Amino acid sequence: MKTQAPDFENTRKAFAYKHNWELIRDYSVFRLMNFSTLVNVGVKTASAMVDWGVLGPLVLGMKPTVYSIFCGGPSLEKSIPKIELLKRYGVDSVLDYGVEGKESEEDFERTAKEIHKAIDFAAEHDATKIVCSKFTGLIPFGILEKLHDEKPLSKEESGRYMSCVERINAICEHAASKDIALFVDAEESWIQKPLDDLTFSLMKLYNKEKPIVYNTIQLYLRSRLGYFKSAQQEAEKQGFIYAAKLVRGAYMEKEASRAKKKGYENPIQSSKAATDTDYNAAVEYALQNIDKVAICVATHNEESCRLAAKSMSDRGIDAAHPHVVFSQLLGMSDNLTFNLAEAGYQTAKYMPYGPVRDVIPYLVRRAQENTSVAGQMGRELQLLTTEMKRRKLPAL
Repeated sequence: MKTQAPDFENTRKAFAYKHNWELIRDYSVFRLMNFSTLVNVGVKTASAMVDWGVLGPLVLGMKPTVYSIFCGGPSLEKSIPKIELLKRYGVDSVLDYGVEGKESEEDFERTAKEIHKAIDFAAEHDATKIVCSKFTGLIPFGILEKLHDEKPLSKEESGRYMSCVERINAICEHAASKDIALFVDAEESWIQKPLDDLTFSLMKLYNKEKPIVYNTIQLYLRSRLGYFKSAQQEAEKQGFIYAAKLVRGAYMEKEASRAKKKGYENPIQSSKAATDTDYNAAVEYALQNIDKVAICVATHNEESCRLAAKSMSDRGIDAAHPHVVFSQLLGMSDNLTFNLAEAGYQTAKYMPYGPVRDVIPYLVRRAQENTSVAGQMGRELQLLTTEMKRRKLPAL
């Protein structure tokens, strides 16, 4: 398919899938979210209520607002209407079980079963080709810390870790058998190395002919562009496709706080511009080696999406190339997702799902991440305002 330049200012196409009342609802929510102080207070209050187990008021407040905007539904089956709606506009869905994992074997087993279920569901629906997996929902955090620091595991920890790896391998084997891609989330820098190593070994098993397992590369870490290139080159030597979801990053405050507390250099880039430079360089490197690399351009940054689309066009890379997909969160950056899809590019929305009360920690975390992106809430509000004016809807 011949590529064309997407028009990210086209709000008619961006919001064509929304009814007037949904547009008004979204405008009202984003208008409130544009006040960072209000959001910060709300996040702290919600976090405290979660800790206290006072979930009733949160469920009542979130279900018709942020939950309806940012989540698919309480289950896979009840997310089907949204999945099918997006597909009508050429947008796929990334299935993301939004319930945060804990530390017990029962929790790990429950999470694994949910991922297996999502893989089976994805295989039965044309609109779902990718399932998201968070390995910290399958492996104890403390074990990952010890492995990262190259500390020996106890006999009990070794046994538990091997059990976790077997569980994860079964998930990847299932995904490969169903021809479904599996995205592995990135984590904090002080547990990332064992996850990198594990994900690399899984790619070696399952990415020989096509990308199945994807690692997540956080480019706000100064070391990750170099890691991405070296990992890809090693994968090429070993004869498999290196696949990566490219993101900017999600743990900036935690990384800075821990570095200061522990007395080591903050691993985060010195500026947003440096992060942007590395992100765009990672995309460009992948496109230069597109037959040997697969990427998900997972970003809300318009410039990065524009540069990626232009580079594909300049290099003669088909817009629907199986090694490139663009992705944004459900409820965010519709001007990117739907206009990229309209221009022929492979696009997908992250579709978190789960019961409202179980997804609250996920929603709180997303609120913290999104408000930390400079100007993102204002940009969303601006686009919604433009479309409301175009439809002649009253602004509140």
